[in-house]
Amino acid sequence: MFHILVVEDDANTRRLTCDVLSDNGYIPIEAKDGVEALEIMDEKHCDLIIMDIMMPRMDGFELCENIRKAGFSTPILMVTAKEAPFDKKQGFIKGTDDYMVKPVDEEEMILRIQALLRRSKIVSEHKITVGGTTLDYDSLTIKNGGEERELPPKEFMLLYKLLSYPNKIFTRRQLMDELWDMTSDTDERTVDVHINRIRDHLKGINDFEIVTVRGLGYKASKTSEENNEK
Repeated sequence: MFHILVVEDDANTRRLTCDVLSDNGYIPIEAKDGVEALEIMDEKHCDLIIMDIMMPRMDGFELCENIRKAGFSTPILMVTAKEAPFDKKQGFIKGTDDYMVKPVDEEEMILRIQALLRRSKIVSEHKITVGGTTLDYDSLTIKNGGEERELPPKEFMLLYKLLSYPNKIFTRRQLMDELWDMTSDTDERTVDVHINRIRDHLKGINDFEIVTVRGLGYKASKTSEENNEK
C-alpha cells in the first residue's frame, strides 16, 4: 500500500483528492500547507507527494525546493491552477517530477501517479523486471531463466533507458543526447548499430522486444502486451 501526501490548503479539494486516492487503493495523508507537510515528513514515510502551489505560510515552490534540499527523492506531482509556462518551468526547476493544471482529470491523475511510482521503484532498486527477465543496473547484467548475461555499458544503458519507459518512442537524437558525449563525433547511426547488438543479446528472451518505429526511432514493448493486442 502506497502512502501519498496531499498538500492542499483548500479543504474541499484536499478531501476530494484523498477520496479519489482511497478509491484507487492508496493511503492518503493530509496536509493543509507546506509547513505542515514538512512536519509530517519528519514523522511518516511518504511514497509520493501531490502539492498545490498557492498556499499560506509556505507555497508549493518553496516546499518542493526544501524537500529536494533535504535530500528526499520522493516523487512530486504539482497540481495547480497556475498554467503559465513560466510557472511550469519554475516547478521543474524547484524539483517537481510532474505537473497538472486544475481542473484535474481524475483518471489521468491516477495514471500519472502510477507512472511516477513505477519510475521511483526503478530508480531506488536499480532494477527493472519484465516477466522472467531482470536488468540489474549495478552489474550491467540481464538475468533470464537462470542465465546471466553482461552487456557492454552503452548497450545496457540504451536498453535500460527504453525499458524504463515501455512503449514510449525515443528518437535517435534523444538517445544520442542522453547516452553519448555531446562533443563526440558519433552520429545517429551509432544508435542503430547498438540496437542491432542489443537484439543479438536478447535472442532467446521473449518477455520484451525493441521495436523500430519507422521515421521516428525506437521503443521497448512487452511481448505479452503486444500479443494481447493482436
